[in-house]
Amino acid sequence: MAPRANWKGFLRLSLVTCPVALYPATSDTEKVSFNQINRKTGHRIKYAKVDADTGEEVANEDIMKGYKIDTDTYIEVSKDELDDLALESTRTIEIDEFVPRADIDSRYVIRPYYLVPDGKVGHDAFAVIRETIRSMDKVAIGRVVLTNREHIIALEPLDNGLMGTLLRYPYEVRSEKEYFDDIQDVKITKDMLDLAKHIVEQKSGSFEPEQFEDRYEQALIDLINQKRNGQKTSAKAAPKTGGNVINLMDALKRSLANEKQAAPAAAKESGRENGKAKGKKPRKAAAGQREMLLPISGSGKRAAKETVKEAPKKAEKPVRTSARTRKAS
Repeated sequence: MAPRANWKGFLRLSLVTCPVALYPATSDTEKVSFNQINRKTGHRIKYAKVDADTGEEVANEDIMKGYKIDTDTYIEVSKDELDDLALESTRTIEIDEFVPRADIDSRYVIRPYYLVPDGKVGHDAFAVIRETIRSMDKVAIGRVVLTNREHIIALEPLDNGLMGTLLRYPYEVRSEKEYFDDIQDVKITKDMLDLAKHIVEQKSGSFEPEQFEDRYEQALIDLINQKRNGQKTSAKAAPKTGGNVINLMDALKRSLANEKQAAPAAAKESGRENGKAKGKKPRKAAAGQREMLLPISGSGKRAAKETVKEAPKKAEKPVRTSARTRKAS
């Protein structure tokens, strides 16, 4: 199914305009989700909108927005009144200014979107705006209305398209002073800093997001698969903590020693995985199919890899494997 645009309108830089569509760049649909069910019946819980005083269910057409000004006093605001507030940014992203990327405080960043030309026309104008932003090595700042609110959006080139990042307003960002004022000023010796830097060097590498694994998500999948197969589940022991650090210098020295020991083992493991990945090409799946590792009932000592058709039920979704397992296979 083709992705659905969150917003459609126009992108404008001065007199240059083109139709565009805005798509979410991230998704949570692949995460394991739960429904609330009745423990006694096993039925799903259903929520109803009811009047707080009468307890009677209220139809959607009878529900409107209200701003609370007192305990039981609200200022009613209709949908038509909200529509009358429509700004130009409801249908047009007007580029107001260009700023260096480094000037955008990360606390103001909300979420990313993809901005693409909408339809067959306007690709030339879109390319002009995209390449202008790219050549200036800056970020374009504009405004867009999403979910009935106007947001600041920062636009920057990404391959052939644009990535738009929603930004917070200043009143939405709390001042760090109310949190940091009580932090004590501590004098750190050069020896401590040198040891800490050595630890950082041992842990340094390039940012490769595909290497990160959502361990809690995988634990949820394992739990669901175990319960589905009728296997017993047991609570894992709580991870041990290092306790209170009595001697900071001693803790730094031990940390550095541990990192030096861990580095060769990690490199060896990485080389083994890369060898497996290079040595065996993945089998190409047929159209409309995906590969899964499925447990075979009655065989606890072996696991077979089967290619199965896409299951129509969401219940089959938890049978996923970790990124590391998929890579090795």
